[in-house]
Amino acid sequence: MHSSPSSRPSVVVAELGPTNTGKTHRAIERMLEHDSGIIGLPLRLLAREVYDRVTARVGEGRVALMTGEEKRLPPRPDYWICTVEAMPLDRPVDFLAVDEIQLAAHRERGHVFTDRLLHARGRRETWFLGADTMRPMVQALIPQASVKRATRLSQLRFSGRHSLKSLPPRSAVVAFSADRVYELAEALRRLRGGVAVVLGALSPRTRNAQVAMYQAGEVQYLVATDAIGMGLNLDLNHVSFAALSKYDGAEQRDLFPDELAQIAGRAGRHLNDGSFGTLNTLPELSPRVVSAIESHRFPAVRSLIWRNSSLDFSSPESLLDSLSRAPRNSAFIRVERADDFDALKELSHVPAIREVATDRASVELLWQVCQIPDFRKGLFGQHVALLRETFLQLSEGDGKLEQAWLSRQVSPLDDVSGDIHTLMDRLAAIRIWTYISHRSSWLHDAEHWQERTRRIEDALGDALHERLVERFVQRAARRSARRFVRAAAPSAAGSDSPFARLGLLLGEVPGADGAVTEEQFVQRVVDATHEDFQVDASGSISFDAQPLARLVRGKDRRSPQIALAEPEVWTGGARRQLERRLVALARDLVTEAMGGFPAESLAGADRSAETRGLAYRLAEGLGVISLGEAREQWRLLDDESRERLKTLGVREGQRFFYVAEALTPHALERRCMLTALFLQGPSPKGIPREPALEVPQLGGLNARAFGYEVLGSVALRLDVVERLSEALRHPQGARQVHTLLRELRLESGVRARVLRELGGQSGGAPVKRRRRRRGGGNRGAHGPPAHVGAHQKPRRSGTAGEGSVQGAGPKPD
Repeated sequence: MHSSPSSRPSVVVAELGPTNTGKTHRAIERMLEHDSGIIGLPLRLLAREVYDRVTARVGEGRVALMTGEEKRLPPRPDYWICTVEAMPLDRPVDFLAVDEIQLAAHRERGHVFTDRLLHARGRRETWFLGADTMRPMVQALIPQASVKRATRLSQLRFSGRHSLKSLPPRSAVVAFSADRVYELAEALRRLRGGVAVVLGALSPRTRNAQVAMYQAGEVQYLVATDAIGMGLNLDLNHVSFAALSKYDGAEQRDLFPDELAQIAGRAGRHLNDGSFGTLNTLPELSPRVVSAIESHRFPAVRSLIWRNSSLDFSSPESLLDSLSRAPRNSAFIRVERADDFDALKELSHVPAIREVATDRASVELLWQVCQIPDFRKGLFGQHVALLRETFLQLSEGDGKLEQAWLSRQVSPLDDVSGDIHTLMDRLAAIRIWTYISHRSSWLHDAEHWQERTRRIEDALGDALHERLVERFVQRAARRSARRFVRAAAPSAAGSDSPFARLGLLLGEVPGADGAVTEEQFVQRVVDATHEDFQVDASGSISFDAQPLARLVRGKDRRSPQIALAEPEVWTGGARRQLERRLVALARDLVTEAMGGFPAESLAGADRSAETRGLAYRLAEGLGVISLGEAREQWRLLDDESRERLKTLGVREGQRFFYVAEALTPHALERRCMLTALFLQGPSPKGIPREPALEVPQLGGLNARAFGYEVLGSVALRLDVVERLSEALRHPQGARQVHTLLRELRLESGVRARVLRELGGQSGGAPVKRRRRRRGGGNRGAHGPPAHVGAHQKPRRSGTAGEGSVQGAGPKPD
């Protein structure tokens, strides 16, 4: 990820401006124009939201999700969606972006953002996104950066003071403590029937469920902490402050105008104007503050929080000294306090740890243990005791945590009983173990513990959401969260509903009445991997052996649409979540048909016209096009572009220009499914299993679209055509040709015709090159012979178009 040599110099762009300017959206679009990229985001919840958006565009197989507590790593990801702290520093990518870069001035997290500003770079392009207050610092620290001002898409206006009763619909009320949030939510429930609740201490799963309930219109009001200020996309018309000061970890202080603006800016999305104000229990905002928020003008950031990144691991004392080192640049302020530093200071005085931490490896391990986050935010000594035991166990024996000890820590948290506060405490605790479970080298069976802690966190999150709904949403004022569920009773066994057996299938996480709630099922689908879905040849999608949706015809084969099996069953928020997850699945299916070819990343404006054109043609052909379509563009490519395409599996064959993996059986099956969907009819019988078909079996359909090539009276599968063509042009290929033809079981006359079409002799041996007569333009009576290495244009055998038979239907691509 750090700067590295490239054929083109790395470009640094700073997009700075207020909220609702589309900065993050533009960064995502720009990243997808590159072959690879990383984007660092300030919140785990926001990272998951962006991950969902990107996978819907390019499929799950190309995207990794990295946060402290959640990791989704496909075998070969091109794009990495991360929290800023979890960005993989050793991974070179073409594009890199860091969002909310103004957090470099945050007293606790700022040093991480400052480090990214100074050191994190993409090979070709780097973007920093954030508030305009960062402009002087960016210009001073990165003089070569191109600094752009982003303009808000809608207006933000002050609307004065409101009582809870007079708040307009689609409003958020913002407070700065959990107790105050609950108090306001209870008051709004009595007045308005129900509210959603968002706090930073909630798990992402719970926050997602609460936000989905609000977004779907099941409630019209939201009560939140400043957790909504960092990039959560909500359909808010108005933000009302219930407090203008907060405890920041060190003291109770008034919020700065730019902090108020960050939160108020959540009102009004895209081109819809928004408003902000206060509750009538507060004094009026001063005209100066109002003007600053409306005009988005605030004092510039003049210093950033910094911590030395050149650490000395020779001993705990040396590590503490290097962490305490003062910055040399006057623009930086050394971080005052950090949990990991405080933990290291405490642990370095423990005799048992001092005996063990005597070499570089052990001190590095101690530092890694100190960085385990304290999500409980309770007694610091309790957290230090946990870190002490963790380090000592990792430092002895086989260097792994004891299974029995882990079980004693985790098992008591597997309990969904209790009130809201009890569940939140358990959620905070299990998040620590979720973090530890992703340090795979620390555990004997890391996958088991990752699955167990995730399951517990999910169950606690679901239970917490239920408690919040029960407490803050009047049942008469909301649509039941279980209205789609069929009871898991014997009488339901014969039901035709795809959800009749959900209670049995998902019985390990039942709702309060033994049924499975909508939220529980939807979250399971959202969290599922590609392999958890079943997709048949007709495009029907099942989950847990139950029909969930189907693919339907889109504008072309590469754009199938999603239709839920029973759309009326779902609430609006659940329907959107399911459709977004299934769109990502559909994109993966198209990518599989193309053999994993990342066509979208080659379509950026910085690509040559030849590269863009070739990528477009390959995408249209689902990874296979004729040599005639590709030869000229391939010839015009520069060496770097040609080598890049080769690394992506692109091959120049004897008859086709293709992606190698697009000719595998699995890819051909996906091709046939997508083609049949587009043509709105079944695939011809035997496709793609049979390597050779009689032309009439195609029923007049386009052979190439289904992965076949018409040669005389038969259609051969494309992979077979390429193998035969290659063998015919190889000096010692006669034996292979003979073997292939015998496997195809073609009649002798058909076999001879196929060989002639492919440019070989009817006997199966390649035709020898004839010696050219001196001075000759005279040719034999039989015309120009085929010879080794020739690229002949395929002959047409009664075809109405390339790869199609007479009377073929419309080309799907």
